[in-house]
Amino acid sequence: MSKLIYTFLASLDGYIADESGDFGWAYPGEEVLDFINISERDVGTYLYGRTMYEMMIGWETDPEYAAASEGNAEFARIWQAADKIVFSHTLEAVSTKRTVLERNFDPDRVRGIKASAGHDLGISGADVAASAWRAQLIDEVQIYVAPMLVGGGKRMFPNGVHQALQLLEERRFGNGMVFLRYAVEH
Repeated sequence: MSKLIYTFLASLDGYIADESGDFGWAYPGEEVLDFINISERDVGTYLYGRTMYEMMIGWETDPEYAAASEGNAEFARIWQAADKIVFSHTLEAVSTKRTVLERNFDPDRVRGIKASAGHDLGISGADVAASAWRAQLIDEVQIYVAPMLVGGGKRMFPNGVHQALQLLEERRFGNGMVFLRYAVEH
């Protein structure tokens, strides 16, 4: 069975965006981006909420994203090759290829996708991930911890989730960012 992997760049105090919605402090740099690209090659389907999907569509629709660096160009290729499922009550339509819009997050549908997929699935977006956490669907957590305290904002993990994790991998980068990979103990 495929794994559902929750991946995010976060501050040391656990936020994915600060109180103003900014996350520029989490820019990974080329060394980290190269590592992200290696990790993301195994993901064949991304699950997003509306906000995260709208932040990501530029990887297909805006050539400036890929033009910024070779690492960005590689990520754009990886992202465009993957299937995307967007869970949203408010989004009227999707604007990228290989993308399906679902009105509701259905845990049984996600279980079915995991069971039949020949590749891992990535989930990103704090709200949609909260639904997956509560349904006990997440198998692995990958956190790129930025050397920053932001003091408040959008939290990476939902309140009320108590979950044991097993450390699988750790890595330090030259820019002070740290990668942590955990298996979720079911």
